[in-house]
Amino acid sequence: MSRRGTKMAGLAAVGMAAGVLVAGIAFPAVGGAGYGFVAAANEVDLKPADLAEPPPAEVTIVRDARGGEIARFYEEYRQVVDFDEIAEVMKSAIVAIEDFRFYEHGAIDVEGTLRAFARNLQAGKVSQGGSSITQQYVKQVLLNSAGTDQERDAALEASYARKLKELRYAMGLEEKYTKDQILAKYLNIAYFGAGAYGVEAAARRFFGVRAADLTLPQAATLAGAVQDPNATDPNLGAEHRERLRERRDVVLNRMAELGEITTAEAAEAKASKLGYKGTKLPGGCESSKYPYFCLYVRQEILRNPAFGRTSKARLDMLNRGGLTISTTIDPAMQTAADQAIKAYVHASDDPVAAEALVQPGTGAIKAMAASRPYGGSAARDEIAYNVVADAAHGGATGFQAGSTFKTFTLLTALSEGMEVDDGLEAGAGYRAPGYATFKNCAGQNVGDPSHTVTNDEGSPGWKTLRTGTWDSVNTFFMELEQRAGLCDTVTTAKSLGIHRSDGKRLQEYETFVLGVNEMDPVTVATAYAAIGARGRYCAPMAITRITDRDGRTTRYRPECGKALDPEVADAAAEVLSGVFTKGTMSGVGGIGRDAAGKTGTTDDYAAAWFAGFTPDLAAAVSLGDPRGAQQHKLRGVAIGGRYYGAVQGATIPGPIWKNTMTTALERVPPTPFPPMNPARFAGCTTHCHQSPPSNTAKDPTPDDARTDTTGDTTDDAPTIEANDDPEPGPDTGPDSAE
Repeated sequence: MSRRGTKMAGLAAVGMAAGVLVAGIAFPAVGGAGYGFVAAANEVDLKPADLAEPPPAEVTIVRDARGGEIARFYEEYRQVVDFDEIAEVMKSAIVAIEDFRFYEHGAIDVEGTLRAFARNLQAGKVSQGGSSITQQYVKQVLLNSAGTDQERDAALEASYARKLKELRYAMGLEEKYTKDQILAKYLNIAYFGAGAYGVEAAARRFFGVRAADLTLPQAATLAGAVQDPNATDPNLGAEHRERLRERRDVVLNRMAELGEITTAEAAEAKASKLGYKGTKLPGGCESSKYPYFCLYVRQEILRNPAFGRTSKARLDMLNRGGLTISTTIDPAMQTAADQAIKAYVHASDDPVAAEALVQPGTGAIKAMAASRPYGGSAARDEIAYNVVADAAHGGATGFQAGSTFKTFTLLTALSEGMEVDDGLEAGAGYRAPGYATFKNCAGQNVGDPSHTVTNDEGSPGWKTLRTGTWDSVNTFFMELEQRAGLCDTVTTAKSLGIHRSDGKRLQEYETFVLGVNEMDPVTVATAYAAIGARGRYCAPMAITRITDRDGRTTRYRPECGKALDPEVADAAAEVLSGVFTKGTMSGVGGIGRDAAGKTGTTDDYAAAWFAGFTPDLAAAVSLGDPRGAQQHKLRGVAIGGRYYGAVQGATIPGPIWKNTMTTALERVPPTPFPPMNPARFAGCTTHCHQSPPSNTAKDPTPDDARTDTTGDTTDDAPTIEANDDPEPGPDTGPDSAE
C-alpha cells in the first residue's frame, strides 16, 4: 500500500497531541460545553490505559441425536482472519475513507481531532467525529463488551469524557500493537451490515468471496458500508442498495484523490454493478440441514422461562452462551421423510407437503420435513415460516385437519362404553335436530339445524365403529359425536395435546369431528403417538440435554401423563388398523408391520392429511396451499409432475406416510399392538344391527335418521368404500374455513 510506511513519532506524537488538545480547549469558551470539557480533561489522567479485549461471544452448537452438528447460533456472524488474509485493496480503501493519515499519526489524528473538537465546542455538543481507526476499534470493543443496556449507552454516549476515555485506551493500544495489527483488529470487528461482522464475513455475505480476493469495487463497497451499515444494508431493499452504491463511489473518489488508484480505475469501478449476492449466513436455521427442526429448537429456548427469566436473557444465552444443545432429531428418519415427500411433491408446486415424526412414549420429535426449503426467496421456492409446526414454534395458521379428527370421537365413544361392532344409522345427510343437540364445553348451544352435512360419494346405511371409521362416513360421525357429546370429544382431543396451530381457542362447533380447526403436523403426530403408546401422552420434545461453556450438563426428560385408558387405546388401534386393509388406505396398503391411521380430506378438497402410528413411531402429513387453502383448493392441480382432478388423504399424504415409515423403521424391530380386550370391546351392546320387518324397510333420509340410531335398515352388511369421503364444513360461523 503506497501510503503505509514506517510508524511515526509514536508516544512523542501522542504526548504532543495531548498537550495541544489540553492547551487548545481552554480558549474557545469558558462556560457551557467548553467548561465541561475542561473539567473532564482535568479529571482524566491523559496517559495510556490498558483496554480489556474479551473474545467475542461464544457460539452455541446444536447437535442431532447422533452427535452431528445441525446448526450454530450466534449474536454476530464473524470469521476472524489474519492481516495477510485481507486484500491490499481492502486495506487501502478503509484507510482512505476512515483515517487516511492512519500510518502517519499515533493514537490520535491531531489535525482531525482538533478540527472536530473545535466544531464540537462551538456547537455545544459532541457532533463531529474525527476518531482514528484505533479509536474506532476501541469503541467497538467497548460496545461488544457491554453486558447491559447501561454499559452500551455509555459506550455510545456523546460526551467529552467518553472521548478522552477512548483516547487513553487508544494510546495503550498504540504501545501494544503495530499499525498493521490494529488495522486487522478493526477490520475483524467492524460491522458492515446484512448481519456480517468483520471483513471476511462481509466479503462472503456480500460477494461470495474471501476477504483476500476482494476486487477494487467490492473493497470500496465494504469500506463505504462501515460509516452507517444499517442505512446501507443491501439486504433491506433497493433504496438501501442505492445508498450503498453512492457510498462506494465516494470511497472510489477519495482513493483517486489520495493517489491510491487512478481516475480511470475509479471511473471503471463506478461503472460496475453493485454485485451484492446475499450469500446465506452460515450456522443459523436458514443454512441448517434441518431448518424446520432448527427453528423449533430455537423457539423452545426463546419461549421457555427455564432458559432465562426474560426474553432478552434467553436470547443472550442462546446467542452468546457457548452452549451445546443435544436434540432428538434422527438423521436417518429425517432423510426418510425428506425423500418420501420429494417423491410426490416438488418445491416448485403451489401446495406444500409437511411431515412430522414423533416417538410414542417420549414425544421425541424424530423428523420435521417439508417440500419447500426454508428461507425468504420466492425465486428459490422457499417458504419463510415453519410449515411443520405451530405459531409458537415459528409456524403460521396450519391447515384444517379434516377426518383425522374423527379419531377423537371414536376414542370418546369407546371410552363411554361402545364396542367396535356397535353402530348407528348414517343417512345421506345429517342435520342437527335442534340448537341444543350440541353443547360446547362452556355449556352453550352450538347445534345448527339449518346446515346439512353430506357424504358426497359416501354410502348411507348402518355403520359400526369399525366400518364407519374405515369408510370415513361424515354422517355416521356426526351421529356418533351427537351420542358421545361434543364437549367430551373436545376434552379427549385436548388430553392428547390438540390445540390450534395459530394459538387461538379451539372452535367447538358441531363440525368439530370433521376437523374444521387448523392444525400442524407436529401437534397431530404427537396426538396419534399417544394412541400408539397405549394412551400415554407425551408433549413434543426436541431437546434432550444442554451443556454450558463450563461443562455443566442439564438433562431433560419427557413430559408425559395418562390421557387414555390403555384398553381404549388398544381398541382404537384395532379399529384404525383396518383403514389400511378395508378402508380408505386399502388402495395404498400397509407397511408390513402393525400400523393404524386415519386419512383426512377437508371440505371441497381444501387440504389433505394422513396421520398414523405404530408402537414405535407416529407421523402426520399435511398438504395444502399456503397462499390460502380455501381459495386455492386441491382440485385440478399439478403436484409432483402429475395432474390430479382432486387430492384426498389417500392420494398423496397417505403414500408419503407409507414410504416414510417403511424406510424410517427399516432397522427397528417391529412391535405388535397389544390385542384388544374382547370381553370389553368385541361385538356390540345396545347399538347392534337389527334386521327390520320386510314391510317397513326404507332408506334413511336426513330428516328421519336423527336420534333413533338403532332404527331399521335393509342393509345386511356394511358397504366398504376404498376412498376418503370429503368432509364438508359449516356454511356459517367462525368454523367455516381459513
